[in-house]
Amino acid sequence: MDNLIDHPAVIIGFAVVVVIMLLLDLGVFNKKAHAVSSKEAAIWSVVWISLSMIFSAVIYSVSGFEKFTQFQSAYWIEKALSVDNLFVFILVFGFFNVPKELHHKVLFWGIIGALIFRAIFIFAGVGLINLTYLPEMTIFGYEVRINAVLLLFGLFLVYAGIKSGMPDDNDDEEKDFSKSAGARLVYRFFKVSKEFDGEKFFTIENGVKMATPLLVVVAVIEFTDVLFAVDSIPAIFAIAPDDPMILYTSNIFAILGLRALYFLLANFIHMFSLLKYGLAIILTFIGVKMVIAPFYHISSPLSLSIVGGVLILSVIASLIFAPKEAKN
Repeated sequence: MDNLIDHPAVIIGFAVVVVIMLLLDLGVFNKKAHAVSSKEAAIWSVVWISLSMIFSAVIYSVSGFEKFTQFQSAYWIEKALSVDNLFVFILVFGFFNVPKELHHKVLFWGIIGALIFRAIFIFAGVGLINLTYLPEMTIFGYEVRINAVLLLFGLFLVYAGIKSGMPDDNDDEEKDFSKSAGARLVYRFFKVSKEFDGEKFFTIENGVKMATPLLVVVAVIEFTDVLFAVDSIPAIFAIAPDDPMILYTSNIFAILGLRALYFLLANFIHMFSLLKYGLAIILTFIGVKMVIAPFYHISSPLSLSIVGGVLILSVIASLIFAPKEAKN
């Protein structure tokens, strides 16, 4: 079974599609700042999901069913975990009072940063995994070769899954985002004005060049995505630890659709109150899969079925048992 990186034409096609779509998004469809409607967000959601599914079909044709299911599993895991991150985006925009017509630009530059940081995390992670296989040993009568990094990732995900499934006190809602690492970085190097100046990241006040709050918001979103990647990147390593391009392409397609998903779900996010428990189960399952991998291999098709089933059931349960205030 060959890796996706063995098919340079597919990789080039992926890069070309992403670049063209980003240029169309920023330079044509969103040239002027405007509040994104639910209809527009729904159309873009369909476009990005369709492109993702088409790309997965290309993978199936060149690399077979196993690689197809690996892409699908990594894509939907990232997509599912991304929904949890949308709530933080809503809080950030609310904290800084970002005008709705500027939300798209912030998320666009957040995605540009994600393209870069995810590449670093994924390719560095795969390289680290290849260097950390322990010598073969016998445990419980099994001849196994344990990977130290994957084992640590697995234990971390089990912990993260259990913790995320526990009741919380919504500390994020009281969080002062102006003190986050991203904001402090901007405040350290620039003077920041108190008012937005349209879509500008910098403005002139009394002859002094200053950063606008919009730059602070972008920095906060970027830092939030880096923290979010601490959960999501180890999770997808369970799917294809030896194929970074499967992981990267699936990750990027999921993130590229995140903006449209934000605008589509921003007003309905509280209706998915039980989704966090589904995500907790998914994280725990992936962690367990990584821990037991040296002893028992859970196939990608089975992993995809479990992840998809848990995600669908948690969404349905959220809609059925949504709190009355969310339904209203």
